[in-house]
Amino acid sequence: MAARASDLLTLTPQGLYCPGGNFHVDPVRPVDRALITHGHSDHARAGHQHVMATAETLRIMRVRYGEDFAGATQEAVLGEVLRVGEVLVTFVPAGHVLGSAQIVIEQGRCRLVVSGDYKRGRDPTCLPFEPVRCDVFITEATFGLPVFRHPDTAQEVAKLLASVRLFPERAHIVGAYALGKAQRVMALLRQAGYAEPIWLHGAMERLTALYKDEGVALGDTPRVAAADRAGLKGAIVLCPPSAIQDLWARKFPDPVTAFASGWMRVRARARQKGVELPLIISDHCDWDDLCRSILETGAEEVWVTHGQEDALVHWCRTQGIRSKPLHLLGYGDEEGDTATEGAAEPAAEPA
Repeated sequence: MAARASDLLTLTPQGLYCPGGNFHVDPVRPVDRALITHGHSDHARAGHQHVMATAETLRIMRVRYGEDFAGATQEAVLGEVLRVGEVLVTFVPAGHVLGSAQIVIEQGRCRLVVSGDYKRGRDPTCLPFEPVRCDVFITEATFGLPVFRHPDTAQEVAKLLASVRLFPERAHIVGAYALGKAQRVMALLRQAGYAEPIWLHGAMERLTALYKDEGVALGDTPRVAAADRAGLKGAIVLCPPSAIQDLWARKFPDPVTAFASGWMRVRARARQKGVELPLIISDHCDWDDLCRSILETGAEEVWVTHGQEDALVHWCRTQGIRSKPLHLLGYGDEEGDTATEGAAEPAAEPA
């Protein structure tokens, strides 16, 4: 029986490890058994002998890495309690991207929740985050500073559509991470009443097709061919963030460059990257939602994995919650301006 959380989950060079279940959570190096929270490449890597994840995450990994991305796979059904070795494991929605899940680990009277990446904002493309009461909550802190307070996504989508109406002669090139963010932007545009085709960079195609196969309504999303670009006045085009500065983007008619990311709250970053229309749309919690989520778990102890760890640890301690930073390495921010695709996906289009 695990008397302490530190007995239930420990740190190794591969990442978080559960001795009682003999598995790692989102390991950064190949391991024998991995439990994966979601399909972003900083959490879901190829090469493990055994992978347990939700059905959607397993499909995403096959699209990104190929059918043989792991020796064997096991589908985790949300809400179903599974015994793995000496511990009980449950996958619970995280609200981050399609298929994303928190992982609940229980042994004896100790319950620990690994959040993975998560958000509380509205997203038509995935199930919402479900708070789980626990003893220890292990949380990310990508936007773990009080300065980060995300606006309503409907407001940001309205900004994009207003710009399209104001500049009908210009193409709007929107940089967005190809897993989750791009599909969320498409779905929000549809909910806002935008019925025109939403054009895609080739690197967006396969994951967008997967979302459609999972029943997410995204409408008409044709791929941009080289011959199409000059004629796409007034169109909305989605591409990986790195492509908005490429020659590829400059071939469109007088393009308006936009970038959908929580980092667009930092104006200097938008200016540095030449973003004309910053869209503050994040798939991570802002400061208020991080604090709210921690309180809703009722956790007596909080471990912070990556991001702005120190500020969130300090806040927890002011609330009487024991807290510590884990300083995990290998977890980047998929919203960053260099984020593109997994290794199996095309990252560039002909200029």
